[in-house]
Amino acid sequence: MDDIKIVTLAAAALLLLCQSTWLYTDSRNRSRYPWLWAIWGLIQFPMPLIFYWFIVRMKKRK
Repeated sequence: MDDIKIVTLAAAALLLLCQSTWLYTDSRNRSRYPWLWAIWGLIQFPMPLIFYWFIVRMKKRK
């Protein structure tokens, strides 16, 4: 593997880990299935953030 692929893979892993951590802590504070959001956040990006924003965060505002 060349250096660019390794850096890209490491950046993607770090991005998914940060997203999952944020989703877990925020949903735990709101009591909204934190493990579901954390596991989904580890699998893909950015759909879990978008869905979390509309399902959990926007519902709280109304």
